[in-house]
Formats: sequence, structure tokens, C-alpha cells
Amino acid sequence: MAWLWAALGIVVLAYAGTCLFYAIFQERFIFIRFRTAKGYKYTFPPPFEERYLTTSDGARLHALYFKAKGSRGVVLYFHGNTGSVRRWGKYAPRFVRLGYDVLMPDPRGYGKSRGPLSQQALIDDANAWYEEAKTIHPEERIVLLGRSLGSGLATPVAMQHKPRMLILETPFANLYDVAMNYLPILPYRLLLRYPFRNDKAMKRVTCPVYILHGKFDAVVPYASALKLYAAVPSEVHREMITFPKGHHSDLPRFPRYQRFLQRVLG
Repeated sequence: MAWLWAALGIVVLAYAGTCLFYAIFQERFIFIRFRTAKGYKYTFPPPFEERYLTTSDGARLHALYFKAKGSRGVVLYFHGNTGSVRRWGKYAPRFVRLGYDVLMPDPRGYGKSRGPLSQQALIDDANAWYEEAKTIHPEERIVLLGRSLGSGLATPVAMQHKPRMLILETPFANLYDVAMNYLPILPYRLLLRYPFRNDKAMKRVTCPVYILHGKFDAVVPYASALKLYAAVPSEVHREMITFPKGHHSDLPRFPRYQRFLQRVLG
């Protein structure tokens, strides 16, 4: 019987150790950050420029601004959790070709952006970039786009403002859903410091909402996107664009994706 208690003790210690490890190092799982040297020169097709913001807590934020000829508006693009605008900037031309400027910021710790990390700081930064977008175009010409983790920034920004529309690509209702999809045995509601409650913020969004998601998404469960869609207020125009064979990062390869952009932005 003693061996049973010993085995149980080992299991309990292992579980507690796993919880402690996640609590301490969760930022490394959530934010896959790649820094870029301050002097790095981006090589995307012109015209584009670099923009900087300094926040009240001293953070230095960086973004790329792509300019369209005869611009019809601006897409404020919040990218996913891996890489920086050095990687994500290649997606800007698809919107520029449709006649839209693109303002694509890097969160703190990504690319050339620097500053202490917290969920509130990230959301405050996203709102600061929205204010920057308003210096480029009036609010009714701002399109908010959140890709994966970027949905956790785009949605609360849409909640606090009145953009033309909110487009969410492979979003989640909350980060608990994503974490449970990977390792469902941990008490994430006690451990997770970055829950990104899109489901709560969405209830106060007033602009049109478009959600794009693949049924074979192994990173963000399709069911989480459906939950987020259900949180859109009934009086708000909403569309759920499902890709039956889509995964997490391949939606743009489908003709339906291009037709969607042409329809809502063309």
C-alpha cells in the first residue's frame, strides 16, 4: 500500500510542477517573439514607411505603414503570435491592391517594438495604433483585422471604437479554449494571465463582424470561433465564413477567401 501512496505523491508533485512551470513560462508559449535590430531595413515593395509610438509607460512601439495609390481607407492589421512584421508584411499587398493602406504594428517584444508585457498593455497599445490610424483616415474608413492572436487585440479595440468593420481570421472566443486544445489537464482559469476574452468584448461591438475559420484548424478550435460568432449582438451585421478544408494558416489559398475580400473591401 505504501508504494501506492508514493506513486500518488509523485503524480501530485509532477502535476504541481507542471502547473508551476506553465504559470512562470506561459509567455514563451503564447508569444513566439522574434526581435529585429533597430537598424534593420525592410525590403517590401514600396511605398511603405516605418512608424513609431511611445506610450505613457515608456514602451517604444513600431509598425509598418503601406500606402495605396488613391487610398480608400486603411486596414489596421494585428498579426498572429509567431514572427514580426518582417514576416507578416508580405500580406499587406493583397489589401494595397484593393486600394487600402495597411498599418501593421508589432506588439511589445516583437520586431522593433519594446516594452514590458501584460495583457492590458497590449490592448492599450492596440488602441494607440487605432488613434494613429485615425490620423491617416476618418474612423468610418478604418478596417480592423485580427489574425489568430491578433483577434485578441482587434476585438477589444472594435468594442471601444466605431470602425467600418471588424474582420477576424482564425480567431478564438478566449485563450482558455486554445490552451485546453493543447493540454486540457491544467487549471488555466487559475494560471492564465492572458485570457483575451474576445467573447466578452464582442458583446459590445457595434460594427459589422466577419469571422473566417477553417474546420481543420488544429491551433484554434473551430468550435471556439463559433462561440465567438454567437457572442456578436443580434442587431449587428455578422457573417461566419467557414472553410470546410481550411487549417490555421492556409485560408488565403482558397478562392473563397479572395472573393470575400473583393466583396467586403472591393
